[in-house]
Amino acid sequence: MQFNLGELFCGPGGIAYGAINATIENPLFRIVHKWANDFDTDTCNTYRTNICPNEPNTVYHADVRNLDLTTLDPIDALAFGFPCNDFSVVGEQKGMDGVYGPLYSYGIKVLNLYRPKWFLAENVGGLKNANDGKAFKKILQEMIEAGYTVTPHLYKFEEYGVPQARHRIIIVGIRNDLDVIYRVPSPAPYANLDNTCRTAIEVPPIPADALNHEFTRQSETVIRRLSYIKPGENAFTANIPEELQLNVRGARISQIYKRLDPNKPAYTVTGSGGGGTHIYHWSEPRALTNRERARLQTFPDTYKFLGSKESVRKQIGMAVPCKGAQIIFEAILRSFANIDYEYINANIKE
Repeated sequence: MQFNLGELFCGPGGIAYGAINATIENPLFRIVHKWANDFDTDTCNTYRTNICPNEPNTVYHADVRNLDLTTLDPIDALAFGFPCNDFSVVGEQKGMDGVYGPLYSYGIKVLNLYRPKWFLAENVGGLKNANDGKAFKKILQEMIEAGYTVTPHLYKFEEYGVPQARHRIIIVGIRNDLDVIYRVPSPAPYANLDNTCRTAIEVPPIPADALNHEFTRQSETVIRRLSYIKPGENAFTANIPEELQLNVRGARISQIYKRLDPNKPAYTVTGSGGGGTHIYHWSEPRALTNRERARLQTFPDTYKFLGSKESVRKQIGMAVPCKGAQIIFEAILRSFANIDYEYINANIKE
């Protein structure tokens, strides 16, 4: 059974790469790209280059609010990582009252238009508490009303072998007229994997001429400041001389000039932020390169990100880890193929 996948808010292709590389014991069950949409030019070009180089016209560069959903090709599956800006704990948490909060509704519209057999929706963990929990309940209710049995779960990707502590709510929906039950895949099979950031970045070594591997030129002040910060410490927990301390009032974000601990998964890779937010090497006095960040997001080294260095940083930071997505897609495929797999109970109640 082949599932034709449509995507809204597709990003650079982390979800898509996981989907098209998902394989199970029955090779007849697979997922193929059908169409995708994103509002960012560089992101669309990255997606086209890596996911569908022979079908560039199947990626629609447009604001979803201006996209005629009725003209899209029929699909069997939908993925939509709807914008998280208004649900993130880092932002203002406007939820449904923000510009981006209501955009999930376009995924609901596609569900009602095309009635795919299943869908995968992704957002930040903060979604659960947005608008005093009302936003999450509203989204789930609209998915149910569209005709789907939903399984929301907070996935901690570091538990699935991803070399990064990244926690995301992922909702899998199965059309409720189908005799298929999806269960959350267990992290147990991945418990003994080496998912330290050191291994991710160093094994195998990244070639000097690798794609998107440009180094950032650090100022002397930053280099001196980093010399006082030990692995796992940040600019506020390290013992730094007064002249190198940051003059910050109010909230002190723990990831500012934070060095990686080489013996643990990385902290969350982000797509934006000013000085001190670029993720810092555990021993070298510098920020990571985009290729190193891409490894933490489990993109292969052959994955070519297009655009400026800052644009690429944003694309990588907003993506879903490829391997994390692949594990979930394989669980979906096994559910449809009626193949047993190890699972756990979902930890988020409707």
